[in-house]
Amino acid sequence: MMKRSIACACLAAALLTARAAAHPHVWVTLHSEILYAADGAMTAVRHAWRFDDMFSAYALQGIHHARKGEYTSEELASLAKLNVESLKEYNYFTFARGDGKKLKFAEPVDYWLEYAKPSLVLHFTLPLKAPVAAKTLQVEVYDPTIFVDFEFAKEKPVSLSGAPPQCLLKVDLPHEPTPAEQMRLSQLDATPLDASSAFGEIFANKMLVNCP
Repeated sequence: MMKRSIACACLAAALLTARAAAHPHVWVTLHSEILYAADGAMTAVRHAWRFDDMFSAYALQGIHHARKGEYTSEELASLAKLNVESLKEYNYFTFARGDGKKLKFAEPVDYWLEYAKPSLVLHFTLPLKAPVAAKTLQVEVYDPTIFVDFEFAKEKPVSLSGAPPQCLLKVDLPHEPTPAEQMRLSQLDATPLDASSAFGEIFANKMLVNCP
């Protein structure tokens, strides 16, 4: 089945047409911030996702804006709402474990879209349903279907906010596909993955925090 548009329902036809090309179809560069409470418990992940220029241009079609070539966060508010609503089906492409146990996120807060010409940047915060004090924390960002390609920003891709001073942050980049994996990637348009697939996880962008 075709993945729903991340940015706007009106993109459905465009994304369906894009299925003729090889996976992925949307590219996102991300900055992430892991938030902690005063007691040292992790509380949330704050994301900033920059969409590729072509996808941004499609998403902006039909969006009213008062000044040519510029869009305010107010003008993009309805589009931001569609973003986070459509991402819910895919768990916001964000998965976390604390001391090896799966963590659950609540719905996003403080979400808004920024137009950083020529790209759209989606800002949102994912609070945990319950804060967790964990010695080891792993947060992964990836699309199980590999329809969307995520890549850490080259400068300061991840940061900690309010973490205990002994906590150490490490960022793991996805590995380069092996020949066998590259072959499977080339076949995804004919045999697409669904959201339950584990294949996309091997290309996850990983944030690892160790708090001894």
